Amino acid sequence: MSNEVRDFLVEKGCPLNVAERGLIGLIESWEKVVQSVENGYSLTLDDYLNDLDARQLLEEALAVATIAERINLETRIMHADDLMKGLTRRASVCLWGDELAEEESWNSKKNWWYYACPVDADAELLAEIAEVTGEA
Repeated sequence: MSNEVRDFLVEKGCPLNVAERGLIGLIESWEKVVQSVENGYSLTLDDYLNDLDARQLLEEALAVATIAERINLETRIMHADDLMKGLTRRASVCLWGDELAEEESWNSKKNWWYYACPVDADAELLAEIAEVTGEA
């Protein structure tokens, strides 16, 4: 792992063990989220948003990674992303809210994970998402 990735994660305030695991740890974390969604996500909206933030952190870490690191991990990330896209439906609004999306310059194409609603999840989570998105 490049020092740039580790340094970036430390600067973002990640715990040292997360920073030391670098991109591999971030990818493993994202794969666990995808597996949770595949199994029927059973946590709250706050948990889900935190899990989506893990994908955003991975995206930001990739931006400072070396070309070799990105090429080496690209297939694995694409596989997890494709699986997640198949397990979710697209919301018309950012799950964090339009105000934060605008503030952070997130959009449904580049930051699609913030617009991804699990199809199979706890009824309470689905109700929370419907309330946020205004979609039934």
